[in-house]
Amino acid sequence: MDTTLLLVIGAAVFLAAALLLYFVPVGLWITALFSGVRVGIGTLIGMRLRKVNPGEIVRPLISATKADIDLDIGQMEAHVLAGGRVGGVVDALISADRANIELPWKRATAIDLAGRDVLEAVQVSVNPKVIETPRISGVAKDGIQVMALARVTVRANIERLVGGAGEETIIARVGEGTVSSIGSADSHKFVLENPDDISRRVLERGLDAGTAFEILSIDIADVDIGRNIGAELQTDQAEADKNIAQAKAEERRAMAIANEQEMRAKVVEAEAEVPRALAEALRAGNLGVMDKYRLDNVQADTEMRSAIAGDEE
Repeated sequence: MDTTLLLVIGAAVFLAAALLLYFVPVGLWITALFSGVRVGIGTLIGMRLRKVNPGEIVRPLISATKADIDLDIGQMEAHVLAGGRVGGVVDALISADRANIELPWKRATAIDLAGRDVLEAVQVSVNPKVIETPRISGVAKDGIQVMALARVTVRANIERLVGGAGEETIIARVGEGTVSSIGSADSHKFVLENPDDISRRVLERGLDAGTAFEILSIDIADVDIGRNIGAELQTDQAEADKNIAQAKAEERRAMAIANEQEMRAKVVEAEAEVPRALAEALRAGNLGVMDKYRLDNVQADTEMRSAIAGDEE
């Protein structure tokens, strides 16, 4: 019984010690103290109660203190509670300070909360990166297709990172400017001989306005010749014109056939009126019987001659 009681007491003491060490991070407090950062035990316990890992704040605070950057621990905790990454922000502040780039705490945290990597932004501001566009296709005035590949050197603009457009906008604008420059060239040969003219025209457009980057240079890495678009368009137009002409000719032929059939119908109608007119003439006494016989003989003779002439042919 005494042994069981001792085991229970020992377990309770161990559990209490573990809870005490969890809520009172003595080791982290000692590390901060010997690093020259004064953080109260009560502050660390308060972080635990607010479900904030003290290590995520104290360790970046030690790094900032060693780099002679003065930060407020309350603002750091508030940034963590807002879903930010204090470690990355502090690293960015240290990098910006070493590169003589002005980066206040509020701007750095705003960039971080906006979903951008603030440390990468500082690195790109110090060391510009190259964005390669996909192959861009344009057509010169002589109808020849020209395909170009551009490389855009950009530097991050810290002041426009919040709310500024990203790389996709830069690529789209450079592509649009390249197509326009190729289209304004009188000949594809001019584009091949002067690719730097495309770079100059595109760069003059100020394509980095409203973006999170500053364009330093635009270089045409490759230029290729594609299809003869002008000739293909002319061929398609000629084929379309031919089809239109054939349709109009077919329309005229159909109208001619309709007119011919209409005229034949009128002839048949007129021939049907002849016997009626003869009968009327006989009744009125304007035509005698012998006149009718002679008329029939003439008609029969004419048909016979026509038949004989047809056989001879």
